[in-house]
Amino acid sequence: MSGTEEIVTAAILVIGDEILSGRTKDKNIGYIADHCTQIGIQVREVRVVADLEQEIVDAVNALRARYTYVFTTGGIGPTHDDITADCIAKAFGVGIDHHPYVKQLLLESFARRGVEATAARLRMARIPDTAELVENRLSVAPGFQLGNVIVMAGIPNVMHAMLDAVTPRLRTGRKMLSVTIELLRPEGEIAEVFGEVQAEYPDVPMGSYPFNRDARVFGTQLVLRSTDPDQLAAAEARLRARLAEKGIAT
Repeated sequence: MSGTEEIVTAAILVIGDEILSGRTKDKNIGYIADHCTQIGIQVREVRVVADLEQEIVDAVNALRARYTYVFTTGGIGPTHDDITADCIAKAFGVGIDHHPYVKQLLLESFARRGVEATAARLRMARIPDTAELVENRLSVAPGFQLGNVIVMAGIPNVMHAMLDAVTPRLRTGRKMLSVTIELLRPEGEIAEVFGEVQAEYPDVPMGSYPFNRDARVFGTQLVLRSTDPDQLAAAEARLRARLAEKGIAT
């Protein structure tokens, strides 16, 4: 992995009917986004799609053309609705078959555990042609990377292991820095000043987040973000100065 001055972007594609139905609550989006932020990859988009071939293919093709990386989660297990690998192969126009090394890993794991090597379980050895494996130190069956698309499990702890494994091969860029100003004032009182300073510093994204604690303390957090430390410091100083002019202490 190498730190550079470039901006490296990513999208997260969550695949699975169970997420859309609400039966399973996603725990991967925030984890991936936080991990990417820490290593200098900016997540710009998140999509959730059903277990439908064409929807997955279309989403993969749209996102991989737009961003440096696409991280997918879900749909690489042993059941009939685990179609992610096939969809990735179709999106890239390549074949897919049982990967000899992965098949051997699975057969050895099944033998150790006394589990029958059924055709369904061996579906997890199907990897698109030319894809690079992403190690899974927890449950053997790997993820894979094809082009700029990294395909991982939906089970959170397995996804964590795969994300750790693929990280060293990723390009990284300038890290997103942030500063938070906490005010014991409602948004309405600072909105005008905040908007003016944002207009002065359009390259420093700014967000306003109301909060309350114990239903007694109410306020607003102003969060400024930038990959340029000098720009961030200048925007912060300007915002604090403008707030002070309005009699709002920071």
